[in-house]
Amino acid sequence: MVNHTQTTKSISLEQYGIKNAKVNYQLSPDELQAAAISKKQGVETSNGTLAVNTGEFTGRSPQDRFIVKDAITEDKVWWGNINIPFESDKFQKLYDKVTDYLSEKEVFVRDSYACADDNYKLNIRVINEYPWSNMFAYNMFLRPTEAELENFSPEWTIVNAPGFMANPEVDGTRQHNFAILDFTRKIALIGGTGYTGEIKKGIFSALNFILPVFKNTLPMHCSANVGKDGDTAIFFGLSGTGKTTLSTDPDRSLIGDDEHGWTSENTVFNFEGGCYAKVINLSQEQEPEIFNAIKKGAILENVIIDDKGDVDFADTSITQNTRVSYPIYHIENIKKPSIGENPKNIFFLTADAFGVLPPISKLTPSQAAYHFISGYTAKVAGTEAGVVEPVPSFSACFGAPFMPLHPTKYAEMLSKKMKESGVNVWLVNTGWTGGPYGVGTRMKLKYTRAMINAVLNGDLGLYNYDDYHIHSVFGVAQPRSCPGVPTEVLSPRSTWNNDEAYYTTAFKLSNAFRENFKKFESYASEEIRRGGPQRYAF
Repeated sequence: MVNHTQTTKSISLEQYGIKNAKVNYQLSPDELQAAAISKKQGVETSNGTLAVNTGEFTGRSPQDRFIVKDAITEDKVWWGNINIPFESDKFQKLYDKVTDYLSEKEVFVRDSYACADDNYKLNIRVINEYPWSNMFAYNMFLRPTEAELENFSPEWTIVNAPGFMANPEVDGTRQHNFAILDFTRKIALIGGTGYTGEIKKGIFSALNFILPVFKNTLPMHCSANVGKDGDTAIFFGLSGTGKTTLSTDPDRSLIGDDEHGWTSENTVFNFEGGCYAKVINLSQEQEPEIFNAIKKGAILENVIIDDKGDVDFADTSITQNTRVSYPIYHIENIKKPSIGENPKNIFFLTADAFGVLPPISKLTPSQAAYHFISGYTAKVAGTEAGVVEPVPSFSACFGAPFMPLHPTKYAEMLSKKMKESGVNVWLVNTGWTGGPYGVGTRMKLKYTRAMINAVLNGDLGLYNYDDYHIHSVFGVAQPRSCPGVPTEVLSPRSTWNNDEAYYTTAFKLSNAFRENFKKFESYASEEIRRGGPQRYAF
């Protein structure tokens, strides 16, 4: 029986500057779904799942994410076009406007927390304008028990008002939408956007500052699962590389699909209480666990539904970024609580649309640090205006938009953890094989699963010349054989049948790596710098 933590307790929001509001506190998912439907903010699909349209924004807006520059953040945050500074007094004025906007309205309030490890627990109060945004918070954050709610004291507050539009000239924002973190006031202020990912990523960004600075814990944009013998595996990867899909495995217990901490006590814990998965082209055959998690209690975003209430997962007419959120207990095989031991294996997932990286390769510690800082994947033609061939995309630490500190800080922490734990690190290309996007084909999911299973089962042999081939451009070690995978698939060059075209493209990508890494070179150690591609085109 799932505890929805309904409560009769009522609270006032006067202390937040929200006056005379009708406060709906700690409503159950069923009540929130009913409220969303009665307000015509969502519909039910044929199996009872709530489907909503997030409005103008169907994804995050990175250029409208700010951090208040103050005594806590001034000397620690890596300021720039990712972490954009915001003035403290401007924040207070904007906050007052938002709370005035929410006054005398009906609002939805939820007490929850982040971080499954009690030693790192962060209590959060979420104040939402919309019921379905509050249901998202129920799904994605950890759910306190009735007893924990008795004396609940929130440390951070999220104020979320999608209907409030900022005035850039007056308020200091770029446009009418904004997501701002204030580490002194401990507030995440979100307005002008209905995209729920801003709620989740706001707290993730806050923890990416709090944990390394104050708790000696490495925050990671990764998924994690654990085998029957207690061996933990971690999957880093940007959106669309397979992070959620590959960690959701019927033979392994899911710790979490997106955000984790790796502690000095050698544990890995989930920040969240749910999953937020892409559903583009989702099928029961390919991804049964995620498909079956879409039921009453889940929230579908920006999908197309037919007259019978059935979802067309292939229809991207609203956005390519169609999503579902669901509480983690919608997955059958989960780790309780969401904590694992030191990982034995780490996978860096990349969707290489150039088709030149091996489908799996083993990395040395210096290569692992280099690829972690680089955070490579690729954009394919058609995903953005003007993109007609693959474009390299680098996101430091596989999550730059959420990382307030300099990427080398996280890379140094990861390198130290890897050396202490003796973990194996693997680069996995879930992208193209047999040529670049438009010529080759996407790597078969069954092959990627077979390669990951071979690693987890210890079937890929020792790091030696008999078992591995060193890639002549990238210097990574690709296995010569793997159970369940045709040998020719393991060598990207042999799948092309055109050596000249292959090497021309490989050099093009290696040059992109080198160009991207220039901004980190002055911060990176010699060891990390040695981990990059071995050869470049001149």
